[in-house]
Amino acid sequence: MTVAARQVRGNPARSAQRRRERSVAGVDYPLLFCALGLVAFGFVMVASASMSIAANCCDDPFYYVTRHGFALGLALTAAVLAYSVPVEWWERGGVWLFLFGLLSLVLVLVPGVGREVNGATRWIPLGPLNLQPSELVKLFAIIYVSGYLVRHADDVVNRISGFIRPMVLIGVAGALILQQPDFGTTAVMLATVMGLLFLGGVSLMPFVVLFLVVAAGLLVLVVISPYRLLRVTSFLDPFQDPFNTGYQLSQALIAFGRGEWLGVGLGNGIQKQFFLPEAHTDFIASVVGEELGLVGMLVLIAAFAFLTWRAFSIGARAQAAGERFSAYVAQGIGLGLGLQAFVNIGVNVGMLPTKGLTLPFMSYGSNSLIAACMSIAILLRIDAAVRRIEAEKGPTRGLPWVRA
Repeated sequence: MTVAARQVRGNPARSAQRRRERSVAGVDYPLLFCALGLVAFGFVMVASASMSIAANCCDDPFYYVTRHGFALGLALTAAVLAYSVPVEWWERGGVWLFLFGLLSLVLVLVPGVGREVNGATRWIPLGPLNLQPSELVKLFAIIYVSGYLVRHADDVVNRISGFIRPMVLIGVAGALILQQPDFGTTAVMLATVMGLLFLGGVSLMPFVVLFLVVAAGLLVLVVISPYRLLRVTSFLDPFQDPFNTGYQLSQALIAFGRGEWLGVGLGNGIQKQFFLPEAHTDFIASVVGEELGLVGMLVLIAAFAFLTWRAFSIGARAQAAGERFSAYVAQGIGLGLGLQAFVNIGVNVGMLPTKGLTLPFMSYGSNSLIAACMSIAILLRIDAAVRRIEAEKGPTRGLPWVRA
């Protein structure tokens, strides 16, 4: 043992300083590796699910794989840029980001600007990339509401108007998204924002009233819209009409049935070959279930559960460090990603009505991938900021479960 090592070993203060320096320089590797693992796994599953479709429609089995690889490059670039932005900047720019998102949602509905695909107008063509504003608006809504909860903490807790005001703008965004139409994105955004308001300390009774009003509004939207009502009724018993209204869900359930415990093997699935619509996008979880079985699905669910828990643990540490905005953003990102994964997998297994909602990190599509990677980058930036604060204040006590 060298003299310097003996000095450090014999000096507890210097040893503690070294540990704090390593903590500051570190990254939340479990979160990072989990997200990268989902992205890599998604790339493999998109390739497996899309090759037969691409060969038939585009005469190139690697058509979707190439485009997804390009989207992955954009997503990682956006993540690096998002990580380089200080948390304080996100707090200051939250309102403007959300207003920019609202403007982009309006542009989608302008004739000649928005692009229609399969009866839905959700995209703005930007050369080789189609921008889907609703994916970014979900992230911007989290940032905006988090900043609002910090600026108007007393009003949110003590006044009904305090938590209704942000819901007005969120409601406008939801109404614009419904015009595309995109019911699933609207539901996830509203649920995430209401969850944030609850975490922000909204009184229970007004919150319950608002929850019931929003739920009733969504129910009315289902009842008055024939295609939404048809989706709800068909998912209850898809095999009652397996070749028409229940076709997509029945094929997804057949895929899970074929997968059994360990699956039929990667790339050996049959349902993706012209039987299961949107196999590489909204129903990629069904391809996982068929090719990797119940074990593969449990691993996938565990990864999303870990990612959600990790986001909440970062939020708890930020709250303990006095960084309320960072805490709300981290918890909002955990809520948003967890809810979207729950809804997508729930749709695939027949627990929920069919919705056009992607599986974060996994489904084909650049916008969803970019938004998810940016969310993880912001989480990592928040974690790095919290580490610096913890290093300055010393070890955090009373929260051993969030210090992993």
